[in-house]
Amino acid sequence: MKNFIIRTVTGALFVAALIGGILYGKLSFGILFFAITILSVNEFCSLIRQYKKVTFSNLLAICGGAYLFVAFFMASHLKDVNILQIFAPYMAVLLYAFIRQLFDTKSKPLDNFAYFVLSQVYAALPFALLNLLSTGGAYNGDTYSFVLPLSIFIFIWSNDTGAFCFGCMLGRHKMFERISPKKTWEGFAGGAIVAMGAGAVMSIFFDVMTMWEWMAMAAVVVGSATLGDLIESSMKREMQIKDSGKMLPGHGGILDRFDSTLLAVPAVLVYLSFIGIL
Repeated sequence: MKNFIIRTVTGALFVAALIGGILYGKLSFGILFFAITILSVNEFCSLIRQYKKVTFSNLLAICGGAYLFVAFFMASHLKDVNILQIFAPYMAVLLYAFIRQLFDTKSKPLDNFAYFVLSQVYAALPFALLNLLSTGGAYNGDTYSFVLPLSIFIFIWSNDTGAFCFGCMLGRHKMFERISPKKTWEGFAGGAIVAMGAGAVMSIFFDVMTMWEWMAMAAVVVGSATLGDLIESSMKREMQIKDSGKMLPGHGGILDRFDSTLLAVPAVLVYLSFIGIL
């Protein structure tokens, strides 16, 4: 009972902070996901250093991921900026990470750099790309709109709820039993139905897209979010751990809470670019 209360309270605070940060404005949005980026990269690097015995610098990876988010934030929300000048410091970080391996005699340089790059692509880039989504649907010359970033999380939560309910009631056929024994195709279908229903509701309140485009976006989120969850589960299974961290009592780590988001964001960007919204 105590664990249930802790999990419920943590979950409620997590959702409230996420929704509040997105709704309040671009400054709160930036602060929220800047912090999440730092925590995500730090958690990923800590796991890799512990289970893969590499020696690349956590601090360098965190600074790189943090600046990557800031660079995308400035490029998305500041007018008349020089994109090359904004991203030049980040390219310098990548060059330094390469050069640094020449002087590392304690482990394999290639592994060090490969995992450093993975920390940027997997744990930092998706949150940085949220800045691009936050420009879609902005009105009156503004550069920020909460609609698309918030909709991704609404679809993810709708999918999780539908998958859990349908999976418990009808689940028979396993999706990837080797990686995630509890996931079923029935749950996947149920999650997709609920998320696409949420997409239809979103179209009533927001005219950024048509109803069918909203529903298609929800389907993209369901597919990519499920893959993101499975990918993180496979990594944790290889490391033989239950949670990626202990940041959120009752819920595990930051990567446990955002594993679906890490693939959903770039997938949605591809989809919205394809239909001409971004």
